[in-house]
Amino acid sequence: MLLRVGSRGSRLALIQAELAASRLRRDGVEIALVPITTAGDRDRSRPFGEIGSRGVFVKEIEEALLAGRIDVAVHSAKDMTSTDAEGLSVGAYVVREDPRDALCGVSELRPGMRIGTASVRRRAELLALEPGLSVEPLRGNVETRLRKRRERGLDAVVLAACGLDRLGLGDEIGRRFEPDEMLPEAGQGALALQVRAGEEELVATVDDAETRRRVEAERTCVFALGGGCLAPVAAFHDGRTLTALVAAEDGSWVERRTGEHPAEVAEALLRFVSA
Repeated sequence: MLLRVGSRGSRLALIQAELAASRLRRDGVEIALVPITTAGDRDRSRPFGEIGSRGVFVKEIEEALLAGRIDVAVHSAKDMTSTDAEGLSVGAYVVREDPRDALCGVSELRPGMRIGTASVRRRAELLALEPGLSVEPLRGNVETRLRKRRERGLDAVVLAACGLDRLGLGDEIGRRFEPDEMLPEAGQGALALQVRAGEEELVATVDDAETRRRVEAERTCVFALGGGCLAPVAAFHDGRTLTALVAAEDGSWVERRTGEHPAEVAEALLRFVSA
């Protein structure tokens, strides 16, 4: 049997696709990797919110899956919308790696520093930690953002630690923010293997139940908060409890709530989202 595995075409995405493929390979199963360009890949200058709603790195891959051009889609779970597209299902989550955000270039934040990130969530959380920062928009793949930091004279950039680790660039990290400092994006650090509904058995053998439990709680919470709402949102389950966050884009206020049930945690924050 041939399994066509689709993913974005960046070096990190292909490394992640091969990571998933290595777990899916077995006697009688061949793997073909299929790179797919997404809207987020084509437009590398505009902020994500101007390109479209959440999911700018997954829409074209999901369309290929629905059309039967691929059999399995490999996504960074943090790039996915908070609910599955109609007709599709996450058949497996690979064991989660480091979910934290990483500061590259320096080991601590100080007033006046110029920090690059394209994420409104990271911008808000950075400014909440140190209001004297200058946070500047920065798009591109991991290697591009590291290069642009040097070219533009930025003090640091903030990236997902897991991506740097997978690329062998862990030495670029000056500090890994603990979740009580910067709450990660829902699903950060996890790979999601998406299939057509009813074909979950194609990937079921690689599903990690604990990663699924945590990531699904995070995604459920973000969905209850409105998913694509304009306010920066985050959710992270540490294995014991779920913590969610909403914030002002300028970091002037941040609200966190912790609990066991995603709906209850989200309900406690909803009034801040609509404020």
